Amino acid sequence: MLGGKRILLIQGHPDASASHLCHALADAYAGGAEAAGHEVRRLDVARVDFPLLRSQVEWERGAISPVIKDAQLSISRSQHIVLFFPLWLGDMPALLKGFLEQVARPGFAFHKEANIPFANKALTGRSARVIVTMGMPAMVYRWYFRAHSVKSLERNILGFIGIAPVHETLIGQVGNMTDADARKWLKKMQALGRAGA
Repeated sequence: MLGGKRILLIQGHPDASASHLCHALADAYAGGAEAAGHEVRRLDVARVDFPLLRSQVEWERGAISPVIKDAQLSISRSQHIVLFFPLWLGDMPALLKGFLEQVARPGFAFHKEANIPFANKALTGRSARVIVTMGMPAMVYRWYFRAHSVKSLERNILGFIGIAPVHETLIGQVGNMTDADARKWLKKMQALGRAGA
C-alpha cells in the first residue's frame, strides 16, 4: 500500500512482566497495519522510566527527561495514535495517566500564549483510537457509566491538544472471554490495523 499512515501504538498496560490481552490486541493491530503497508512504531509505557509531576510549576517549566522527549518525538511523527489499556477502578491505569501528563506539556502539546494558555493546540492533524479492555460488559460501561473515563480522555486530553477524530473500541467481560471471543477481537484488531483506523 503506497502512502500508508505513520501509526504509533501506545501500550498503556502497566504490567510489562507478562503478556496480557492488551498486548495481544496491539500485536494483532500491528500485524494488520504492517501487512497493509503502514509504518508502525510502538511505545510501551510500562517500560518507560519517568517521574510523576507534582506541581503546576513542574508541569509548565520542569525539565523533560530524554525518554519523554523520545516519546514526544514519536507522537509528533505519527499521523494516527492507538492507545491500549485496561480499565482499572473505572479509569485508565495511573501509570498511563502520569505518562500522558508528562508528554502533554506546554511547548509540545500546545503553545501557551499570553492570557490564553490553551489557545494553540499543537497536535492537530492526528487521529486516534482508544482500545479499552474491562471486566464489566462494555454496554454497561457505555450506557450506565456513560464511558466517563474514555470520554474524559477524548475530550480533556486528546481533544485538548488537537487530536481528532478519536474513535473507541470497548471490549468487555474479558475475565469470561472464550478462545473464540478472543479470536474474534484479534481479527477485528487486524482489520482496524489494515485500515489504519
